[in-house]
Amino acid sequence: MYVVESKGGAIACMLLALLFLGTWPAIMTLLERRGRLPQHTFLDYTITNLLAALIIAFTLGEIGKSTIEKPNFIDQLTQVRITGLVCYLQWLVELSSALENLATQYAWPFVGLSVTEVIDASITVVIGTTLNYFLDGKINRAEILFPGVGCFLIAVCFASAVHSSNAADNKAKLASISDDCKDRAVIKDASEFKETYANKDLENGTTKKEKAEFGTANFLIELENKRAIKVFGKGTFIGLAITFFAGVCFSLFSPAFNLATNDKWHTLKDGVPHLSVYTAFFYFSVSCFVIAIILNINFLYRPVLDSPKSSFKAYLSDWNGRGWALLAGLLCGFGNGLQFMGGQAAGYAAADAVQALPLVSTFGVYFCLESTEDRQEEHIYFLSACYRCLLLQLAYSWRRPVTVSDFSFFEELKPHLSDGNTEAGSSLLQRNLKQRGKSSGFLNWLRTQKRKV
Repeated sequence: MYVVESKGGAIACMLLALLFLGTWPAIMTLLERRGRLPQHTFLDYTITNLLAALIIAFTLGEIGKSTIEKPNFIDQLTQVRITGLVCYLQWLVELSSALENLATQYAWPFVGLSVTEVIDASITVVIGTTLNYFLDGKINRAEILFPGVGCFLIAVCFASAVHSSNAADNKAKLASISDDCKDRAVIKDASEFKETYANKDLENGTTKKEKAEFGTANFLIELENKRAIKVFGKGTFIGLAITFFAGVCFSLFSPAFNLATNDKWHTLKDGVPHLSVYTAFFYFSVSCFVIAIILNINFLYRPVLDSPKSSFKAYLSDWNGRGWALLAGLLCGFGNGLQFMGGQAAGYAAADAVQALPLVSTFGVYFCLESTEDRQEEHIYFLSACYRCLLLQLAYSWRRPVTVSDFSFFEELKPHLSDGNTEAGSSLLQRNLKQRGKSSGFLNWLRTQKRKV
């Protein structure tokens, strides 16, 4: 199987993962605003998400010679090696991820993409990083780790302020227009307004469509008429509740993946290799596919949040925006795969860099796709404060010392530690650190462990 070992390769994987994982939410949001049912979109997305995992597993997972220590994808897939505990942990990974993606899709219309992604990423880091800190035996330096976690907590507060500000602003705009204008705007689309000489092309005899000014009350009403999930009349904090639920679900992803792939609780028999990144990604994607199919087919006939009812036949015949939904699934699938590959090379602590994906998503929707929120000074202030906190946390994450779980060669160090031969262990570690581009600050921790092994 192909293993990324160089620092440059790891950085390339992480940057591509950041781009892909930040782009697909913008596409899904655009489809919902154009009126495509979220059930239809998510079913299409799920299919190509699984396809991306299969492509990665059967190509990169089969490169090179298979060995007992590092079997290729198919060889490891055929091994009877997964204990009950590891299987449960793996299912926890898939369930948490599937619920997060599904809940996030319903949170975007209520909260907005930029705010949703910030809160999701922040909660994921706050809970996930804290759990990983204890799972890794507290070897991270708390004075570096937890200030970064605190930055994400502050980002959650700022993101909540953005949502409250937007909700209050939209409510004031809608209240400012007369009931007569509001009723007429709800009933009629902008293209159905009465023809006048001002909006009619006299040469061709066609009527020009008058587009409401961006950020106005009429703009919000037109958008409400077109979108699939109606948000008018819903509680202000429904979107935040869904967003926080999605963030908590996804925060379990990293700790459960850590336990399942690194065998933290030593449930595997001696000599049995750990799950490779490709096998783990395959199990992850297949299970996500099954869970998402079951939930979304159920939502076709029993929709939530007052979404329109549909059917499987209607889904099959709905080709409006299907190409974009399929593209979103491919981007998410390849993004997750690249994140795992980069984390294998640079360490899963460094993989937190992809939590900067709200920056990409915000650029895609807030600037390119015309976000529904008016770009008032107050909104921009809170949103920029969110991203300053996010970038500060990422700076802290790159300063973290290396964790034990980042190194498959840690078992090779134990004999040197037991014999008190820290020089040999240090030499081995230095070589690997140099290949991976890590700092040597971990050596201080290494020397203190010889009395504990």
